[in-house]
Amino acid sequence: MSHPFRITVLAGGVSSEREVSLGSGAASAAALARLWPTRLLDVTAASLPPGLDPARDIIFSTLHGTFGEDGGMQRLLDAAGIVYAGCDAASSALTMDKAATKRAASAAGVRVAADATFQVPGELPGADALITALGTENLVLKPNDQGSSVGLALPEGRAALASALAALTPGSWLAEPRLIGRELSVGVLNGSALGVVEIRPRSGVYDFVSKYMKGATEYFAPAPLPEEAATAVRLAAERAFAACGCRDYARADFILISAKEFYLLEINTLPGMKETSLLPMSARCAGLDFTELVKGLVGPAVRRFQERLLSQHS
Repeated sequence: MSHPFRITVLAGGVSSEREVSLGSGAASAAALARLWPTRLLDVTAASLPPGLDPARDIIFSTLHGTFGEDGGMQRLLDAAGIVYAGCDAASSALTMDKAATKRAASAAGVRVAADATFQVPGELPGADALITALGTENLVLKPNDQGSSVGLALPEGRAALASALAALTPGSWLAEPRLIGRELSVGVLNGSALGVVEIRPRSGVYDFVSKYMKGATEYFAPAPLPEEAATAVRLAAERAFAACGCRDYARADFILISAKEFYLLEINTLPGMKETSLLPMSARCAGLDFTELVKGLVGPAVRRFQERLLSQHS
């Protein structure tokens, strides 16, 4: 008798993070295959892959960035009646928008930095106006709706800011004061925070190169923090997860200024899933190896699939 379902891992995609996603998908599929019948599909267009069966497939997506993480794929899966792991379409769309994520988290009592958002082309603010609005000359410029530090700029001073603004590519942009502190990342599994990981890029900036070039960044898992600070960061991650309507799993990133002062940067709903990625590191702090982690990530979707099956037969 054939198994009642199979896990279909989606990888690749159409965003600038395609190569990263292929690595996440391969690692996840290898681990999931130890638990359930599993196949890996390379997504090459912004559409549902052919051959998905709502009566058999449970989707585990490792698509990063545009279409994968912004609710686009999730909306198509919902419309097709296909069960999938991870955040739903509304939560995915919200958390892809960094400014909207910060507003939701702030309303739940999580500290966030001031920001300004604008469109390019459109009402591009001048350097003076941004400095006045945000209270400092040292700002961070980053796309408001992209992942993996794509397009990150750290201009220091008025002249550098004016040059950086003039060089921005079309899209939605976010400006924030540059916070100098320790970068932390926390996985959240079914609403409960895992371990706190500290990220120390050797360059001092956790940009695309620091993330993906071997040896460019040191990671400490668990982060060497006082217990009180670690607990506070974990609680903030859980609050932000709930405030943004997340389900199943996500990863929250913070900047720690002092033991009692830290700021949410963003929530990542489809974080990197190679064995060396931040979410698996966070899980290892909590005693979960990679296979146990993927079982925990997909488990709620398996339950949703089984509950639907029971309701259809009752």
